[in-house]
Amino acid sequence: MTKINLTVDGVVYADDVEPRTLLVHYLREQVGKVGTVVGCDTSNCGACTVDLNGQSVKSCTVLAVGADGGQVTTIEGLEGADGSLHPMQQAFHENHALQCGYCTPGMIMACRDLLKNNPHPSEDEIREGIEGNLCRCTGYQNIVKAVQAVADAGVTA
Repeated sequence: MTKINLTVDGVVYADDVEPRTLLVHYLREQVGKVGTVVGCDTSNCGACTVDLNGQSVKSCTVLAVGADGGQVTTIEGLEGADGSLHPMQQAFHENHALQCGYCTPGMIMACRDLLKNNPHPSEDEIREGIEGNLCRCTGYQNIVKAVQAVADAGVTA
């Protein structure tokens, strides 16, 4: 076992982990952040996307020990202090950008990162920016509309 210290959604955790434990499994099984979805465990789908030290990462590609000392924001960490939705979550809701919801946490995290790096993307740039996150239900059009709505509102994080 290896001791790690990690800040997740603003809370500091100090835990023992097996060196081979993936960040996605640590977040779900030890920290209880089950909104971070295990999709494929091969980095193909993006369902497990979280923010690690200010960058969007697929948490199935990161060992928990590799994140030691870092800061992670999960989909649960986007909630406002009053329980309100993050603007990207609200835009997904308002634009019907989800169906089954399985990809939604990772997609929202990736879309936030996209706008952080490109506050006013074109439709093509949005589609390119989310190409690492698969959605089998929506056809992506309403996801693109949601990202455009957040960009139009001037929200970048």
